[in-house]
Amino acid sequence: MPNKTLAMALSTAALFMVDSTASAGDLEFFDLTHPIPTFEPLEGDLMKPDLSKPVGNSRPIAGFYHQAVLYPLHVWPTNEGQFESTAILIQEHNGTSFNTPNHYINNAKSFDVGSDPNDQRRATEDLMISDPTGPVVMIDVSARVERELRKNGGRPSPDTSVTNFSDTSQATVRASDIDAVADQIEDGAWIVANLGWSQFYGLGGEDWDAPGYVNGLNHPGFTEEALDRLIEIMDKKNVRISGIATDSLSGDSGDGVRGSSDDWSDSWPAHVKLYQRDILIVENLANVGSLSAASTAGDCSLIVGALKHVGGTGGPARVIGVCTGEQAG
Repeated sequence: MPNKTLAMALSTAALFMVDSTASAGDLEFFDLTHPIPTFEPLEGDLMKPDLSKPVGNSRPIAGFYHQAVLYPLHVWPTNEGQFESTAILIQEHNGTSFNTPNHYINNAKSFDVGSDPNDQRRATEDLMISDPTGPVVMIDVSARVERELRKNGGRPSPDTSVTNFSDTSQATVRASDIDAVADQIEDGAWIVANLGWSQFYGLGGEDWDAPGYVNGLNHPGFTEEALDRLIEIMDKKNVRISGIATDSLSGDSGDGVRGSSDDWSDSWPAHVKLYQRDILIVENLANVGSLSAASTAGDCSLIVGALKHVGGTGGPARVIGVCTGEQAG
């Protein structure tokens, strides 16, 4: 999206705070962010949540640490009313979140010649404004995912003989999907995959093995062959995208997360391959189907509202899609 249009988007993004979709003039905005569930602290261990005491309608979600803890309200009175504020403890990589290149440290086996050394990988405070913003290159495999889900009445099963989202399945992002958008891959682009998976967000709670969102690591994402093709195209064109983004637990497919053995051998290929190339990952998006539909009629950009805490490996993000074209306005 041209810089002028992106500037317009940033100046009117406040429209987004109340609706998942909003429009202003020639622009349409999409909230791609899930709310963060929060819980009161556990008596006796205030660093952990008490799941019997949710805040609002919070329910546990799958992630990489315990649920977010919202600490008791602090009140500071004045003669005209009072200020209210709380403290929050949240893991960097739970919920809709972004990952920076320092999130994974490669060993000699997985380090590619010419890639960024581990001690030079950027943390959250090192990101430039151009990193969390950029044009969207949309890959939509939701129809293939839906066909696979129909085998089980529209519900995911951890059993790949029932619903198969492994790297042998077409119901995930393949190298052919990267080939189909190769001409759009350019410096600063965001490769966004609409998997149709955010409908299951929260289903299964914290349990990775339960049917639902993580689904026993049987969920769609970028396969290793797709990542290898993406890197091949970037190298051939001498460009670097800003990142990849998906509406599932990880940029990786569940098969990729699992790897080839119980000790996580050959696992997490998106993380292993992309961070050493200074490429970001955004996970657990919402509402990507609406962004995908708008992208067929006009240009779209991604805005990742990234925290700037020093030394961070990522963090919760308010992710916004902005589109121009016939469907906007």
